[in-house]
Amino acid sequence: MSRTVTARLGLDGAFATRRWEDPDNIMRITREVGFDVHEFCGDSIDPFFMGDKQFQMDLAGRINQAAQRHGVFISDLYTGMATHRFHGLSHSHQAPRQRAFQWWCEAMDLALAMGTDRLGGHVDAVPVEVWQQPDQYQKAIANIYAQIRDLAVIAKEKGMGALYIEQMYTPSEIPWTLAQTAEYLYAVNANSDGVPVYITVDVGHQAGQQYGMTGPDLDYLEWTRQYGAVSEVIHLQQTTPDASAHWPFTPQYNEIGKVQIEPVLEALEESHRQYSSNPLCEVLEPVDCNYLILEVIPGSTKSEQRLIEELTISAQYLHQFVPPAGLEFHL
Repeated sequence: MSRTVTARLGLDGAFATRRWEDPDNIMRITREVGFDVHEFCGDSIDPFFMGDKQFQMDLAGRINQAAQRHGVFISDLYTGMATHRFHGLSHSHQAPRQRAFQWWCEAMDLALAMGTDRLGGHVDAVPVEVWQQPDQYQKAIANIYAQIRDLAVIAKEKGMGALYIEQMYTPSEIPWTLAQTAEYLYAVNANSDGVPVYITVDVGHQAGQQYGMTGPDLDYLEWTRQYGAVSEVIHLQQTTPDASAHWPFTPQYNEIGKVQIEPVLEALEESHRQYSSNPLCEVLEPVDCNYLILEVIPGSTKSEQRLIEELTISAQYLHQFVPPAGLEFHL
């Protein structure tokens, strides 16, 4: 059966963290630099660190209104840096795990209030003491799977459409290898009563050399080929092979970075074409739209003027490959 998949460009809100707080400014800048899709960053509306529930829901409503005012589509709410500082769902003690679980549930409410039914990221990191012991590591992984399956059910009850888990580059934040990603997606989606759980491929997260990552696991194109069809959000960044630098796509960084957009799009189309032969098709439908989200995380010393210039240049560069209206794959 033939189908059409659309690839669209968007911008992650990490650029605004600790800089702009007014949703109107965040959405205005998103549109002015050249994007009409925005992935809202959890660091700008955190359930635990930003006031009380009433303030957060009011803020989410203002985000929704600002997005509509500026003609921006909010694709999803994604975790920022804050949740990466905690073991969360992977903590050895139940109390921190329960709090991380609560974070996910409250973030779902905020996502829906800002006008999106997608939530993704990471609120877990397996402790070194655990992942260095194979038996304990497998128990911790099984516990993560169980919690994500429960969250998927809650997400469905709340009216969410999907959850996302991002592939990373250390054993602590799973999945971090191609094989582990297949296992993860199968474990959390097989016979599930909840929303689908998709992977988020980041083209700069193939940097686990220090932990023994080798071969295809280090190839961002192979990640895109294998999992692009079940990656509703794909994070774009410019970086070197041994880092996840989150640079913009400017001439300066493109000269020293590894990421090339044309091969990414070719690998993405191939992923969709071959998905019917992927064992995951038994438990997870392919996506109809891939949001290619530019995730630039600027250093604190970079001026706002320079940051906006780099985002604008990046948008112009990326739109050479993906037009503003989107790129269609006819399969």
